[in-house]
Amino acid sequence: MPSASEVGEVLRTPDDRFEGLPGWDYAPNYVEDLPGYEGLRMHYVDEGPADAAVTFLCLHGEPSWSYLYRKMAPVFTAAGHRVVAPDWFGFGRSDKPVSDEVYTFGFHRGSLKAFFERMNLSNVCLVVQDWGGLLGLTIPKDYTEQITRLLVMNTGIGIGRPAGDGFDAWREFNASQPDLAVGDLMQRATPVLSDAEAAAYDAPFPDQRYKAGVRRFPMLVQTSPEMEGVDVGLDSMKFLSEQWSGESFMAIGMQDPVLGPKLMHAMRLMIRNCPEPMEVADAGHFVQEWGGPIAEAALKSFKLS
Repeated sequence: MPSASEVGEVLRTPDDRFEGLPGWDYAPNYVEDLPGYEGLRMHYVDEGPADAAVTFLCLHGEPSWSYLYRKMAPVFTAAGHRVVAPDWFGFGRSDKPVSDEVYTFGFHRGSLKAFFERMNLSNVCLVVQDWGGLLGLTIPKDYTEQITRLLVMNTGIGIGRPAGDGFDAWREFNASQPDLAVGDLMQRATPVLSDAEAAAYDAPFPDQRYKAGVRRFPMLVQTSPEMEGVDVGLDSMKFLSEQWSGESFMAIGMQDPVLGPKLMHAMRLMIRNCPEPMEVADAGHFVQEWGGPIAEAALKSFKLS
């Protein structure tokens, strides 16, 4: 992990940019002293009973933040469960190092493990999509007692193989947009978003200097064997296919041009005992925007409703 001096300049999005966001009245929570990340403040949502039997740990991806789970979290909490949804460094209300070079696979994965251990979570359903899965699906092997369920949506595990033409096009586009218009991208990919909801995805990023994390995530996907994290991905895939003993539920946004049905059906076969997926016909990559019915179906599948 980089030291405080190596992280360099860090920005913190002003709180007033998060006021009045549609569908979002959750109080912010922060942790500022994660081991290895001292001096960086991570934001997380923490809703539902602190002593709930089951905790849904919801991990967002690129270029979103925990706002993405606003349609799923109420379903989980209404059933009596706890929801914890952190923002990666560089996203949401978490601190944002300015230097692109700070953001590596190890930087993000280490922060997830430090957060997981600090929160002392147990009986966890890991809820993942996009980079939430590329990172999140690498930790069940490290927390075999604590992580008991998976809810997997439009994601993958980086094992050093090409991710397909759709991803290559996205990576190239992102590289050409150092000041990516996040809200516009989200609305194009998710036509059901209102203008106010699209603006909520812009809220974390007042200007280009706040977007280093956004710029870097696509470049970190392990599409060739020499990239950082391929060994972790291969070990994780082996664990999930051979040793995973928890329950699983998969939902697929069928209109996703990047991590769509073909890749997701193949991934289902790699997760031991994962049942047939829920196919969400109208949903794209950001399938959580159709998340209410998905959350209800997952609870029913897990017998937690």
